[in-house]
Order: sequence, then structure tokens, then C-alpha cells
Amino acid sequence: MIRQFIVLACSVAWLAGMALGAPPSDKAASAQTDEVVRAQMREQKIPGVSLAVMRDGKIVKATGYGLANLELKVPVTPESVFHTESVGKTFTAVGVLILMEEGKVGLDDKITKYFPEVPLWKDVTVRQLFTHTSGIADYVGEFGGKSLVDLQKNYTEDEIVRLISGEPLDFEPGEKRAYSNSGYVLLGALIRRVTGKNWADFLQERIFGPLAMTSTRVISEADIIPNRTSGYHLVNGQWKNTDWVAPSLNTLADGTLYTNVLDMAKWDEALSTEKILKRTTIDQMWIPIKLNSGTIFPQGLCFRIDDVNGHRLAWKDGEFQGYTTIMSRYLDDHLTVVVLTNLGGDATIPRRIADGVAAIYIPGLKVVKDSGSAEAGK
Repeated sequence: MIRQFIVLACSVAWLAGMALGAPPSDKAASAQTDEVVRAQMREQKIPGVSLAVMRDGKIVKATGYGLANLELKVPVTPESVFHTESVGKTFTAVGVLILMEEGKVGLDDKITKYFPEVPLWKDVTVRQLFTHTSGIADYVGEFGGKSLVDLQKNYTEDEIVRLISGEPLDFEPGEKRAYSNSGYVLLGALIRRVTGKNWADFLQERIFGPLAMTSTRVISEADIIPNRTSGYHLVNGQWKNTDWVAPSLNTLADGTLYTNVLDMAKWDEALSTEKILKRTTIDQMWIPIKLNSGTIFPQGLCFRIDDVNGHRLAWKDGEFQGYTTIMSRYLDDHLTVVVLTNLGGDATIPRRIADGVAAIYIPGLKVVKDSGSAEAGK
């Protein structure tokens, strides 16, 4: 009788929790996550996915699905290394914020302080490079503009800066927000001009090394990279190897890094603590910007800032060369979802997975099958 009473009490408690919208147990959530990911892989024909879910800065689930390499039939694991694509911009942003805390850079400095050879940029601020409000043209022309580069040709960072500086502004600085990879190339060049170090070396010294992010580094086709995945895209519904891109274009500060979800979990923890930056500095990353007109736009320092059914979400995604990625941080719920895939072509590929998984762990979130917010970029 006592045992029956305990079972009944537990059942009532479970039903009450469901009625109140309580999250499922970690075991149940893990199983539901597997279902969401596999369903999206089937629907979107994704070869491989690596996923991590963090709560309060700690991993609650990290796993791989599908194949890291279709030709060799290598499975994806949490150790599998993917391109960060534009999620890598978050590291560049924090690198500049480190210099800000040291008094070497000001967010409201005019960038001609660092690029005096370009008077055209006299009204552009460092902050506007972060927030895509500078008016500086996107050098790869991903969003309707003309490309300033040949993707099959190598360029130095200085050559890319000169190409960018030769273009007129698309709009007055601060007038509107328009995604531009150029801003982050310039932030990388700014790091070098201030520190005398290549942006990737600076990040290794100040971020990747201290956080023991041992799988995160600049992209290299020549080096032997353990657990490296292959990127793919779809042509008439069939998987194809991604197009070749000149190696130098994968060494710029607008997202050209390798990483895995285990390292991204360390990055998430750093953004939740004061391991790299002061809390007051990190909190500035989640403040939406104000345009010249006074209009508030949901863009923080690098991360986009959205409200999802009353839950504050900071997210950054990326797409290029056969990979799509996203980092979604539900700030007040202390939950983060990272999704890395080896299928390029559509920024919503990882967003659908991240949204679906977050809705499992946070009751009350509404899953939007085709999110209009995803934007990617290089």
C-alpha cells in the first residue's frame, strides 16, 4: 500500500509538472533532442551534425549525428572539427573588447585613428564595425552587393583592406544596419595595428590558450587537423563536395576558424563568467543598438538579440564553403545550444535545429519552422 501511494504521488507530481510547463528530465530531453535533430537531418538532407547543449555554463548534452566525411564514412562525434563560419566573429569581437578593457581601443573611436590612410571612414566608429552599421560595403558581396574579391585568388589582409577602402560607403554610418563581413576583417586588421600581432595569434594567446580550447584555430588546408570534417552542398538534391576557395581567404578575422562543440562549450562558459572579460563588458554585448533615427535595432556587439516568447535570445550564425553553424544563448534561462553542420547553402539549416532543441529545454518557447531571422554571412 505504501509503495502504491508513493507511485501515485510521483505520478501526480509529474502530471502537475507537465501542466505547469516544467522541463523534461535530462534523459527525456536528450531523447527528444535526438528525435528533433534526426528529423531535421532527414528533411534538410544534412550529412552530419555536432550538437551541444549547455545549462549554467555546463554541458548537459554533447553528441554527433551522421557523417563527418561521406566518402570515408567517418561518423560525427563531439570531437569533430567544423568551420566556425561567422560564429567565429564572436571571438574577433571579444578580442577587440579585451583591448578596450586595456585602454588600447575605444568603441566610439573613429576608425581613422587606426586606418588614417582612409579619410572616407572619418565618421565610422569601432562600434559600428561590430554592429554592421558602418556603411562599409561587404567585400564578398554576399547580400546583393558586388564582390571585391575573386574567391580563387589569394590576397593578403592589407590587400583586402585596400580593396574595401576603395569603395564608397553604402550609406551614412549609423543610418541603418546591413550585414557586412568587411567590418570584421577590419577589426582583425585593427588588432594587428594595435598589438603588432596577427589577429589569430592574438586570439590564441588571449582566448583559446587560457580557455584550453585545443581544437580551435585558424583554418589551414595544408596542416594535418585531427577530426576534421568535410563540407558539402546540395546540387539537384545530391551531395557534392564544396567549391575550392583560395587559402588566404580562410585566414581573415570574419569567421575563418576551426572548432568543435566541446570547445564551444568552453566559450559559452567564458561568456557566462569573468574568465576573459569583466561582467560589465560582456553585458554590453547584449544591448540592442540605436540607429541615427532613434530606432532600436535587435543587434548587439556581434550577436543578434531577439525576444522569443518573453525569453531573451542572443544568437550568431554562419554559412560558407559547405558549413552552417549557430550559437544560441538564452540569456535569462542560462541555456545555450550550439549546432555545427557540414552542409552549406542556407542559414536556416542549423537554426531550425537550435530552435527545436531549445524548445525542449525551455518550456514556453515557440518553434518557428522557417525562421526569418537567420542571416549567416561568411
